[in-house]
Amino acid sequence: MRSLVLLLVLASAIPAQPSPPAAARAWREANERAIVEEFIELLSIPNVARNVADMRRNAALIQKMLEKRGVRTRLLETAGGPPAIYGELHTDGARETTVFYAHYDGQPVEPAQWASGDPFRPELRDKPLEADGRVIALPPPGRPFDPEWRLYARSASDDKAPVITILTALDALRAARIPLARNIKFFLDGEEEAGSPHLEEILRAHRELLTAGLWLFCDGPVHQNRSQQVVFGTRGHAGFNVSVYGARRELHSGHYGNWAPNPAMMLAQLLASMKDGDGRVLVQDFYQGVEPLSETEKRALADAPVFDEELRKEVWLGRTENSPRRLDDLITLPSLTVRGLASAGVGPQSRNVIPAWATASLEVRLVKGLDYRVAVDRVIAHIRGQGYFVTESEPDAATRLAHPRVARIVRGDGYNAVRTSMDLEISRRVVAAVESARGPVIRLPTMGGSLPLEPIVKVLGPPLVIVPIANHDNNQHGHNENIRIRNLWDGIETMAALLAMK
Repeated sequence: MRSLVLLLVLASAIPAQPSPPAAARAWREANERAIVEEFIELLSIPNVARNVADMRRNAALIQKMLEKRGVRTRLLETAGGPPAIYGELHTDGARETTVFYAHYDGQPVEPAQWASGDPFRPELRDKPLEADGRVIALPPPGRPFDPEWRLYARSASDDKAPVITILTALDALRAARIPLARNIKFFLDGEEEAGSPHLEEILRAHRELLTAGLWLFCDGPVHQNRSQQVVFGTRGHAGFNVSVYGARRELHSGHYGNWAPNPAMMLAQLLASMKDGDGRVLVQDFYQGVEPLSETEKRALADAPVFDEELRKEVWLGRTENSPRRLDDLITLPSLTVRGLASAGVGPQSRNVIPAWATASLEVRLVKGLDYRVAVDRVIAHIRGQGYFVTESEPDAATRLAHPRVARIVRGDGYNAVRTSMDLEISRRVVAAVESARGPVIRLPTMGGSLPLEPIVKVLGPPLVIVPIANHDNNQHGHNENIRIRNLWDGIETMAALLAMK
């Protein structure tokens, strides 16, 4: 009896091990400046995928950061593109493996449009730029960061933020002596923003290395009301350009107006024929084949908070398309978007001419059940139905003289939508892990953006779950991209919970 009492006394004297999120919070609070300084070092390297030399500099630094945490790394190479970064942490006795996916490339930049003039010179601001945020210095070591501050740089949110949160979470778990229950692997894509053209090749070449029971995607924003969300799919994507033609050269608008067809006007009329005034796509069969949501998915959508009115005011929209349907509901449908238009010049560059050509960059976002190639074919069939002769090569004189309306289509790459069942046991475990860090979360069947999930499912077949951490107003893909400091801190705790998930 005396021995039992002694054991109980000793056990009560041993401090309880903190939870993974609590350990992450304690570590972060003690190391905020060092965390941000390491993040700034990573953000300072240009990371547009087509510049392979810059991407290799990024890869070398990330490898160094991972190896500092005991992660074994290697580069997965393909000809003609930047490498993917692979890392692994083996756990003795573990029967399950999780792969954490993020990407370290970013969208192309136009430095002149950035407030700093340099997207790769990170700036800390005390408020968002839209609220006249001013540049401030990092606080001295030991002084906390205001959680509402913003760090501005390309890929500050998309997608180097998850990289630094994972690294910091590993530091915190190690410091608190919290063991991992799973084998952990990392796959950092070097060309996601370029469409991941070599991803399937890499997956097939390293199938055994990358096979796992779960892939976690750490990309995208939290809900617009700032609540954490767990998302079980993404929309597919395909981009393409449409060009229409007038005269072989620009013509004087006074001498030839009312006589020479104006390709800018022709293109505007063509695009207007594709959607009605409420935003519904008029292309024949555009919505045909959409896979219905499950009852669980429908309930999750019904339970999600309605934030449309607040968001509409935030972004100054006088109306929304497809009203009264809400945003979370509408992203479960395919969409057709004009990404940009070009023809002659505007503003100071405008001239009194009838343009010789006009080009639009379009994209379709797909949901499960639709093939991106078929979706683009349907749009092309619509263009033909508007009286256009369609070609995929630059039309010569004979072609343009033979047809009153000529449209050239230049297709881009694409991939299809993927959706993981919310009813899987592993899906519930991911939700539970995230809730241990963030409290009740919003569950959504799909997010509006696209990720290269399809090649992973096609080659490896694992369930895929997305756990985003960035603020919704991060200017993703635009100039003045940023991360809210609170989202960075919350992301560290979330990643700690997922890394330690049983």
